[in-house]
Amino acid sequence: MDGLRKLNLTRRELLKAGAASAAAVAAPSVALAQAPERPSPPPAKVSFEVNGKAETLELDTRTSLLDALREQLHLTGTKKGCDHGQCGACTVMVNGRRINACLTLAVMHEGDRITTIEGLGTPENLHPMQAAFIKHDGYQCGYCTPGQICSAVAVLGEIEDGVPSVVSASLTSPPKVSAEEIRERMSGNICRCGAYSNILDAITEVAGRSA
Repeated sequence: MDGLRKLNLTRRELLKAGAASAAAVAAPSVALAQAPERPSPPPAKVSFEVNGKAETLELDTRTSLLDALREQLHLTGTKKGCDHGQCGACTVMVNGRRINACLTLAVMHEGDRITTIEGLGTPENLHPMQAAFIKHDGYQCGYCTPGQICSAVAVLGEIEDGVPSVVSASLTSPPKVSAEEIRERMSGNICRCGAYSNILDAITEVAGRSA
């Protein structure tokens, strides 16, 4: 009988201890849930040139350049894909150099010159790279195409300016346009439809015209 009473007491203490532990674990979560929200930082003004037009925006300092272009300037040609800088769908050119717009804050580009797919050409007056993509069927679903085209234009600019890549034969001699160079430099732009060979043909054709 004494053994049974001791066993019941032990079980009762164990249940109490378990309940106390659960309450202790839950307490920080409850306190966090009841904590007042932190106020958003005050908006900031940023002025830059987008597709040849001066723009001044008032936005949250945490706004990415991608979101500023899409949500505030309604330039939706620049696509939001992975939002982690891994797919290249958001590629734009800043001062002639390509960047992933999802990885940079809009407020970092005060005074910069930004070019999106809308600034390269129009349906009535296509950029040579746009025309080449159409000619060579360098797209299927088309979601990645704006980033592919912006990146392709910048790639040829890099080669023309003598910027080497990891596959360049020399770090000091000007790189040459080749399939290997183009594939390496375009490797950050993913096409899930697999139009890579047609994209390569389009870029090569434009490179031949500008050579």
